[in-house]
Amino acid sequence: MQFTIFGHNSRQGTYMLLIELRAPAEVSFGRFLGGRAISFEPGTYLYVGSALGDGKGAFPLAGRLVRHASRSGKGKPHKIRKALVEHFTATGYREPTGKAGKKLHWHIDYLLDLPDAEIVHVVMFTGPSRIENPLAGLVASMPESSTVADRLGAQDARSGTHLFRISDPTTLLGNLGMSVTQLMEE
Repeated sequence: MQFTIFGHNSRQGTYMLLIELRAPAEVSFGRFLGGRAISFEPGTYLYVGSALGDGKGAFPLAGRLVRHASRSGKGKPHKIRKALVEHFTATGYREPTGKAGKKLHWHIDYLLDLPDAEIVHVVMFTGPSRIENPLAGLVASMPESSTVADRLGAQDARSGTHLFRISDPTTLLGNLGMSVTQLMEE
């Protein structure tokens, strides 16, 4: 399965993207670090984000994840995009029409736009709870993760990061599963 879902049926939520980078890359994340590029080695990366908008009739989690699985311009979408659209369509989500490609906005957009970056798994924590920062802190505390750059992907947080390099995704996700239920209940 390309995604894992924790929680009840909700249009909102927090999520983790597991990203495989197949080739080394130098990535500038907009104005982050004054536009200086960060070096990325091939491997697995994990991003923590949230989509908690509460507009009536809106599907913030679906919209955000489908957007992340798209690329700008004429770039081919991530392979997982089709499965995400199918999953969310079954819950009433309607994919927006008429968009040629996304505009790079969030830090993670710059990494996800690379042709050698592929979202391979999405973990969704559905519900209105604000667990993005505690979840990122939990990931940061695990020995399988390392920080790419402080505050990367977390400009709205006071500290920490939301983008990590992961040495052993299977172990990390297994260990997270034990802690997530408690985090969602707090």
